[in-house]
Amino acid sequence: MQNAAEIFDVVDEKDRVIDRRPRAEVHRLGLRHRAVHVLVFNAGGELLLQKRAPHKDCNPGLWDTSVGGHLQSGEEYAAAATRETAEELGFTPVDAPELLFKLDACAETGMEFIQVYELHHDGEVTPQESEIDQVRWVGAAELERWMADRPQAFTSSLHLIWKTLAGAR
Repeated sequence: MQNAAEIFDVVDEKDRVIDRRPRAEVHRLGLRHRAVHVLVFNAGGELLLQKRAPHKDCNPGLWDTSVGGHLQSGEEYAAAATRETAEELGFTPVDAPELLFKLDACAETGMEFIQVYELHHDGEVTPQESEIDQVRWVGAAELERWMADRPQAFTSSLHLIWKTLAGAR
């Protein structure tokens, strides 16, 4: 759950820790920090999307990756991917999420260095009500059409992640 008192590592342009500051300050000042996103696919190749809760401080009510969250100060990216999956979707992955790629901090990512992971899951999903308004499984073609028709319904980081994923495959 988001907490304004959370402490984030502030990083430089090479993703090296240079400071620690409260979440609200990091966001208000636009400082570089770290996050993870996890793309959860089912056996049918569909991607699980989450619609962010309307009260979220960033991108409220927009569709986003299956899981997205900040690293806690001192936390490693892979550990955050597993932790955030358990927190947001209510299950701990059987296998560690697979690292796909890393995005540099930029305006589209909210000044976050983002490591993007993939995992496969066909079991139950229990979205964290305080963070997620709803979830939906979508196929790649459906997502492409939806994003083309209503680009404003999606976070800028999902647009960037989906474009990068398509270029990598």
